[in-house]
Amino acid sequence: MVYKVYYQELNTEVPVRERTNSLYVEAETERAVRDKLVNRNYNIEFIQQLNDAHLAYEKKSEKFTVENV
Repeated sequence: MVYKVYYQELNTEVPVRERTNSLYVEAETERAVRDKLVNRNYNIEFIQQLNDAHLAYEKKSEKFTVENV
């Protein structure tokens, strides 16, 4: 499954929509995504599992790349 992770660059940063970044991670569960990103100092706001339709839409974006973590 592919998950979209919304995060802030720094763990101490307050979530603000204009500074929110996102990345895509392939994993079996949301917990596995968090485990894979534990070494990065991200303030994770939300992890969203992408269904087939949403994933197809995201793949149309130029910025779509699945992280290898």
